[in-house]
Amino acid sequence: MASALTTVTITGAGGQIGYALLFRIAAGDMLGGDRPVRLRLLEIPQGMRAAEGAALELQDCAFPLLHGVELSDDPRIAFEGCSIALLVGARPRGPGMERADLLAANAGIFGPQGAAIGEVAADDVRAVVVGNPANTNALIAASAATPGVPADRFTALTRLDHNRAVGQLAEALDARPDAVRGVAIWGNHSATQYPDVTHATVDGVPVIDALAERLGGRAAAEAWLDDVFIPRVARRGAEIIEVRGSSSVASAAHGAIEHVRDEQLGTAGATTSAAVVSRGEYGVPAGIVCSFPVTSDGDGYRVVEGLELDARSRARFDASVAELVAERDAVEALGAL
Repeated sequence: MASALTTVTITGAGGQIGYALLFRIAAGDMLGGDRPVRLRLLEIPQGMRAAEGAALELQDCAFPLLHGVELSDDPRIAFEGCSIALLVGARPRGPGMERADLLAANAGIFGPQGAAIGEVAADDVRAVVVGNPANTNALIAASAATPGVPADRFTALTRLDHNRAVGQLAEALDARPDAVRGVAIWGNHSATQYPDVTHATVDGVPVIDALAERLGGRAAAEAWLDDVFIPRVARRGAEIIEVRGSSSVASAAHGAIEHVRDEQLGTAGATTSAAVVSRGEYGVPAGIVCSFPVTSDGDGYRVVEGLELDARSRARFDASVAELVAERDAVEALGAL
C-alpha cells in the first residue's frame, strides 16, 4: 500500500542550505523511498528567482517521489496543509549588529511564520528550526503558533553539533562514526553548548576509557576533551567559515534531514540530540527550547531522563541554559512571546 502524500515546506528555499535540502528530500533521503512528497518553497521576494531556478532543476531530475513543487512569498500559502516544516531562512548577524538587534530581526521572521503554521498547517505538523539563533527562533515560532499547534511540535537543530562531536571522536579514536554511541549535546546551539561524552561508548567501550588508552591516561583524556574537543565542536561553524569562506551548508542540510528522519521514523532505541521544548527535565526551566539527549518512536522526540551529570558537566550545561534564559527574557521584552 502506497504511503500518503506528505507536504513539506522549506523556508529560505532559495538559499544554499535550502538548495542542498531540496534534492535529498525529493530523492527520499528524509522520509524514505516509499513516501511521496509535495514541496512548498517559501522565500522573500528577493530570493524568489533562486527558488524558481531550484524548482526547474527539481523538475529536470524527474524524481519519482516528487509530486509537485510550489513557490510562494506568503507564509499562509506556503504552510497550507504542510505536515513537515523546515525553517531555514533567518536573518544573519551583520557587522556591528548587537545580539538584541539579531533577536528582534528574527522575531519579525519567525513570529509570522509560527502564526501561519498555527493557522493553516496540517493537524500533524512538526517544525524544525535551522536558522540561527535556532533555539530561540523555535521558541518564538512555537509561541506564535499557539493555540493552533502544541509548542512541543517545534524543535531546533542540534543534530549538526551531535554529528560534529561524533566525527571528532571517530577521528581521534580511529573508529567508524557508527561505532560511537551515546554522545549528547546539552543546551544552546551556540558556543556555550556542551558536547558530552560521559555516557558515550565506542564499540561498547566507554569513550573516556578509549581516549585514556590512546592518549596515555585519564588526565590526558580529560585535558583533550576540555581543551580540544569541546571548544572545537562548539566553534566548528566559525572554523568552517574561516577555512571555506562561507558557513556550513551540506553538513547543516544533512543534520536537518537526519533530525526529521529520526523524528518521523524513529531512532530504534538509539540516542541522538535535538533541541526540544523543556518540561523541566534536568532542572531546565519549562518552556525554553533546549538541547537534550533524545530518542524517538516515530511520534516526536522524547528526552532521555535519569542520566547522571557530574559537577563538571552540570556547570557547563547550566551556563548554556543561562544563555537560553537570557535570550528568552530578551525576546519577551521585545513582545515576541
